[in-house]
Amino acid sequence: MFRGVNVINLDPKGRMAMPARYRDQLHSDFDGRLVATIDPMAKCLLIYPIDTWEDIQKKIESLSSFNPETRKFQRMMIGYATDVEMDRSGRILLSQVLRNHAELDKHVALVGQGKKLELWSEKNWAEQTELWLSETSSSGEMPAELQSLSL
Repeated sequence: MFRGVNVINLDPKGRMAMPARYRDQLHSDFDGRLVATIDPMAKCLLIYPIDTWEDIQKKIESLSSFNPETRKFQRMMIGYATDVEMDRSGRILLSQVLRNHAELDKHVALVGQGKKLELWSEKNWAEQTELWLSETSSSGEMPAELQSLSL
């Protein structure tokens, strides 16, 4: 469903216009209802269509709350989860708390990841991409699960 990198602007109030190529599908399939939460492993936000998020939340809730690591994960993912709705102009409003976590400023990168979107500051996205590329080229090793993949 979601793929590609879209560099877009965030207005001073924290509103962002969804790219036109996603807008119609999000309105027709999910009534424009999304959930945004933090990525506990990166300085970005994760944005899910509501139905996809509800399935993920059930899985997260089913994890043991007695394990300190899974409890921390539950607190982060569910605790920061925020319902967002697209307005008639295809914009979503992101809370200041979410924007602060991802260090979002005016220029952001919306990155398609199949069933979800990631939202990065354009600066952090460029820096992280460079880091990933340099790590991959310097190590020369690929994880076992990627070695059988043919591109």
